[in-house]
Amino acid sequence: MIIEYTGRNTTVTPKLKTVAEAGMARIDLVTNRCTSAHVILTEDKYRKIADVSVQCRGENLVATCESTEMETALHDALQKVELQAIRHKERYATVRDRPKPLPA
Repeated sequence: MIIEYTGRNTTVTPKLKTVAEAGMARIDLVTNRCTSAHVILTEDKYRKIADVSVQCRGENLVATCESTEMETALHDALQKVELQAIRHKERYATVRDRPKPLPA
């Protein structure tokens, strides 16, 4: 998976990159179909905002979180994206395993 990092009014440290790569590894285990991801880290006065968008074959997974610490915001955003991936996977499995009955 290709991961792009953007820092707005902040620098993307190696620690933040390792947190993001660990989260993307968890997401990749769930989906196996994701091609790229974009992590945007923004700093405004006292707020730290993390935007994560993951491009998968059938859908785009997007999450935004805000906190006073950048690691916390990034971890929460990755957790939201992981929950979205699990929800999409369950929805796909339900449709695949239980198709609509044929009309009589």
